[in-house]
Amino acid sequence: MNSSQTRQLVDQIFSLQWCRENLVVPIQTEASLPPSPTKLIIAIGSFRYLATIGDFIKKRVSENGFECQLVEKPADEIQALLDQAAQERLISGDSISTTDFSDDEILDALNKADEDGNGFNFDFDDSEEEIAEEQTEDLSTEMLGSKIQQAAAKILIHSCRSDVSDIHIEPRQDNYNIRLRRDGVMQKYVTIQRSAGKKLIACLKNMARMDIAERRASQDGKIKRRFEGQAMEFRCVTVPGKYGEMMVMRILNSSTDMLSLDYLINNENVRDGLRKIINEPNGIVIVSGPTGSGKSTTIASALREKDTGEAKILTAEDPIEYDLGGNIQQTEVVRAKGQTFATLLRTFLRSDPDVILIGETRDPETADASMDAAETGHLVFTTLHANTASSSLTRLMDMEVPSYKLNSSLRGVLAQRLLRKVCPECSTNRPINESESLFTGIRQGTTVREATVLNSDEKQKRKEDGSLCTRCEGSGYKGRIGTYELMHVGDYVQDAIKKGKTTREIEEIAVLNGMITLKAYAVDLIKKELTTVSELKKICNTENKK
Repeated sequence: MNSSQTRQLVDQIFSLQWCRENLVVPIQTEASLPPSPTKLIIAIGSFRYLATIGDFIKKRVSENGFECQLVEKPADEIQALLDQAAQERLISGDSISTTDFSDDEILDALNKADEDGNGFNFDFDDSEEEIAEEQTEDLSTEMLGSKIQQAAAKILIHSCRSDVSDIHIEPRQDNYNIRLRRDGVMQKYVTIQRSAGKKLIACLKNMARMDIAERRASQDGKIKRRFEGQAMEFRCVTVPGKYGEMMVMRILNSSTDMLSLDYLINNENVRDGLRKIINEPNGIVIVSGPTGSGKSTTIASALREKDTGEAKILTAEDPIEYDLGGNIQQTEVVRAKGQTFATLLRTFLRSDPDVILIGETRDPETADASMDAAETGHLVFTTLHANTASSSLTRLMDMEVPSYKLNSSLRGVLAQRLLRKVCPECSTNRPINESESLFTGIRQGTTVREATVLNSDEKQKRKEDGSLCTRCEGSGYKGRIGTYELMHVGDYVQDAIKKGKTTREIEEIAVLNGMITLKAYAVDLIKKELTTVSELKKICNTENKK
């Protein structure tokens, strides 16, 4: 199979970004005698990955009319095949198809941009027609532009390819620092001269349709581009600081290909329990956790399952992260125009909905309106910033929601966190020690995985001698996996709420009735060698010993 056919199958069945993250690539098709379907041979970096993605791969291949056969290939060989497939561009502009997006190339582009005295024209038309046109513009426009435009485009492309969630451009006294958040952890990227940093922020502000002349007030904007046929969207914010303007860009993963509860939640009991709750005819379903814990992705997956064509589904989001398509009508919060979660909810109730998503419940007005909506026959989804499922109930009561409303409206709470997945290529096996055994409940001496985390000097040395891990690039981890805690608000929990039990007491009652805690779920992931004990410790505190 040539790289063009490989690229076509990657886009048809998975996505290029997902294949890079999970080291998966279709390598060959084999014709079969009727009525058997054509066989598609899929290469995977390690059969250990099958614990989390095996069933998903087979399902996607089957849905596209193929019979799946899995083979194991070295990680560098799969990466090479994906790199070749990536060169098969789905857009015009062959002159930039072989551009290098390596760290060295991006740093070189930034340095050249600092030497570029020509700059580029920041003037643009503010008309609605121009805005609509720019939203579908390809990044080849910047790649063929000035040096600073090329540098900006390369940073955006590299970040999307490297599974980065946020880009931070930070001014300092003598230079600008660019840092990236990957798998939830901030990592130093490059340091550039102040003149190059100012030009880079001005260029990105122009792409986000911000006022480039305004440097003393915070601004919000959004960059929308396409590259290699894939949509790229960045939510941008600037903040004036002591040494200049800081810019943070959050990458909004608008791809809906992987929105599936089967893919996100690998515990069958938790997954089936959540499906039972979201299929209730009315009530409130809450997904809780801190910022960046994957709440929006979980709710988006649930709404996709609810969209069977038989229900009216409306959403109020801040911002809209996924284009859910289908019959789902999505609305973005615009506080400057008085379009808040509470006001949108009141508007929705006049639009004959069956299912409503309120992106976040953060004030008593929204909480009360959501409860009323649930009591009038609607199924309401919302998110909440709380550490556990039981503490979500306390948060709602702090918002002055009476206990009788909680008992009559609340159907279930799903608390979640994201843990980094240990790299299966460079991690090592070791026996669990006594203190870890007491902490996790795993029998002492049980084999677990330990990440091989390298510092910057060690990474550079291994990069030079060619021994740097091609999957995680020395970070010890690649990708993230969710740990979940599902509380079904049945009779036992309702009785505890009615009696005014504490958060700890409610949690203990839920556990006695079958609830798997965040910690217990994560311990199971450690046993399956998907994450590490050190990752579990990050989400646990002295009050969460279950």
